[in-house]
Amino acid sequence: MNLLLDLAITAGPVVYAVYAVAFAVVVLLVLRRPGMRWTRRRWLTEAAAAAAAGAIVGVALTWILSDWLDLFGADLTLVVRVWIAVGFAAFGIAIVSMRRASWMRVVGSALALVLFVLTTAMAVNIDFGQYPTVRSALGISAIVDASSQPLPTTALVAVPTIADWVAPATMPKAGTLTTVPIPASESGFPARPGVVYLPPAALTANPPKLPVMVMMSGQPGSPQDPFITDKLQQSLDAYATAHDGLAPIVVAPDQLGDPTANPMCVDSPLGKSQSYLTVDVPNWIKANLNVIDDPHYWAIGGLSQGGTCSIQLGAAFPNIFGVILDASGEQYPRIGDAQMTADAAFGGSLARYEAAYPTNIMQQHGQYADTFAVFGVGSNDETFLPQVKTIYAAAQAAGMKSTYIEAQGSAHDSTTWSYVFAQGLQLIADHWSLSANKTG
Repeated sequence: MNLLLDLAITAGPVVYAVYAVAFAVVVLLVLRRPGMRWTRRRWLTEAAAAAAAGAIVGVALTWILSDWLDLFGADLTLVVRVWIAVGFAAFGIAIVSMRRASWMRVVGSALALVLFVLTTAMAVNIDFGQYPTVRSALGISAIVDASSQPLPTTALVAVPTIADWVAPATMPKAGTLTTVPIPASESGFPARPGVVYLPPAALTANPPKLPVMVMMSGQPGSPQDPFITDKLQQSLDAYATAHDGLAPIVVAPDQLGDPTANPMCVDSPLGKSQSYLTVDVPNWIKANLNVIDDPHYWAIGGLSQGGTCSIQLGAAFPNIFGVILDASGEQYPRIGDAQMTADAAFGGSLARYEAAYPTNIMQQHGQYADTFAVFGVGSNDETFLPQVKTIYAAAQAAGMKSTYIEAQGSAHDSTTWSYVFAQGLQLIADHWSLSANKTG
């Protein structure tokens, strides 16, 4: 069963097989008339017309939902738009082939329609990279639950510093991921369980205290996404391998409450997401993990909606987070136009809403004494790239030591976020001197 769940659906033999079967079914539907009442010429004309109509519907629907209503919060790439048009063209052929056909043909065409829906969804997913495996697409986690494998506790012995750290021979080769409940004791926020990454050094009998990163998914999303979909675990393990098992401890809490929700990391009628992330999560980290209790060694980051949250909270709470990693975040939180957002979370007040803009938070705070910020975005991300550049400039103006990363040839997708996380991790570790006097 695990073998099936772990099948890759963004690359490899499964993808080629699905494409091949879908193409073969389209050819079969076109070559075989629905019944003898159809002449070949008439059927081919009907099929061509249905395909054209389907493609037009697909293009129009994409424009309405993405460009006009902006339901997805990001521009869809040309690749996605083409696949949607192709998929709807296939839908059209499958639907028209049911007309005046035998029941067997109707059933076969219905099954073909399901295949075309799945193929189109898979093609769109390949471009975004949101669900790399069958398991992730079904929402089934492979991460160990803390109830079956508790987080290690630290022995009451002298704790080595990072500079004095010597990796023992028994140190694990890779870090671990664990699913843990992080109680919303103060906020009451309905958070799903979070995910904790412990590097190899943290899994030893006498580990050093380490920096900590609080990382957030996009929306829709889940706490495991930064590690699995966006390959942060791979980047952390690679860094640890090159540096005697040292890497940050990473905690991915749930800032959404539900995949479809967007409480915008503020305290509002939508939920006290801000209090959860700035009170409950830090309190839990300090009580349960072997981290350095100093804002200089605390980072907050995320992708897309999580990136927006990271600059909001990093700018508003430098006393908690001294480092920010914003991957493709927006210029300001939103769940629609300005008035809609103000009505949902700010009592209808546009002034209160605008006060939550990261640029205004930074301006209100004044110059930052010890904040390091990394901003990253895809070069083809037409919607988010100018917004990230605006925030980056504002951070520089506010005195943050800031770095800008542009992932070439990618857009608002996991390719960008994997690249930004990998590059950002190295920059942040250097800021913390985590690699000082270590190999690699």
